[in-house]
Amino acid sequence: MATEHEQNTKIEQLLFSVTPDLAKWAEAFTVAKRSEGLSRKTLELYASTLRTFIEWATLRELSSVEAITPDDLRTFMLWLAEKEHTPGGQHIFYRALKTFLRWYEEETEPEHWRNPIERVKPPKLPELPLQPAELSDVSRLLSVTGKGRMGARDRAILLCLIDCGLRARELTALDVDDFDFANGGLLVRQGKGGKVRTVFAGHKTRKAIRAWLKERGDRPGALFATDEGGRLRYSGLRQIVKRLAERAGIDAPPLHSFRRGFALAMLRDGCDIVTLSRLMGHSDLSLIRRYTKQTSDDLREAAERHSPADRL
Repeated sequence: MATEHEQNTKIEQLLFSVTPDLAKWAEAFTVAKRSEGLSRKTLELYASTLRTFIEWATLRELSSVEAITPDDLRTFMLWLAEKEHTPGGQHIFYRALKTFLRWYEEETEPEHWRNPIERVKPPKLPELPLQPAELSDVSRLLSVTGKGRMGARDRAILLCLIDCGLRARELTALDVDDFDFANGGLLVRQGKGGKVRTVFAGHKTRKAIRAWLKERGDRPGALFATDEGGRLRYSGLRQIVKRLAERAGIDAPPLHSFRRGFALAMLRDGCDIVTLSRLMGHSDLSLIRRYTKQTSDDLREAAERHSPADRL
């Protein structure tokens, strides 16, 4: 595995370009974001998107940040579309450039310069419902976890995923000390963007975690461990779900679909959207709306339940 120094060097190398001013500020931006404690994955995303933009800008002789115009940014977004980047991929570039240009504006406070991104609308994303893990499928997965040490672990993992709205990497980063044995609280120290929050497991999930801890022991370290005792990684978690799905005779739900299933189930049961957003670690309500976009069945049931004509 690459050292932190090697990872940082790789990130910096992505920013080298023949456009000196843009490259200089892009590198300074990455250093600033690294100092804020952003994840390696986020830093590499910023580096790769800025590198693509700088290479594009070089061919158009855009040599400085302040030379960029709104038309340049719109042309770049059209170029991405021509290169068959999906709307989601285009949106990633837009957000990265927006973060970079706003940081530059705050960092330098340039006179007589208006940030061009403020006059460019983001690419429109298709508002398709994100598919959640179905509770019936989760129930079938739970039915085949089996008994014994690993069965107790797998049951606790599945219940944590569907009951707490955790991202997969948040779950694998949990330590034993992050679980409050009394009230079922789970301290998420490595949330997206470095945010810390506490989520709470329901009665059944608390019971499953306690059963796993009885098998695991109370020694410090990862809450969810491998057969050998090391920390469970993302790939290992995915393999657990795939193995159980094969045993249950269903398609393996993507790991992130458990988070969507949690959100939709909470909404359907009456949880307000602000509380749900806080539990999921979202900074605003725009993201939560994508998770909880109602299905056609939800809309049909609501229409039948509240039909004005039926009350005439």
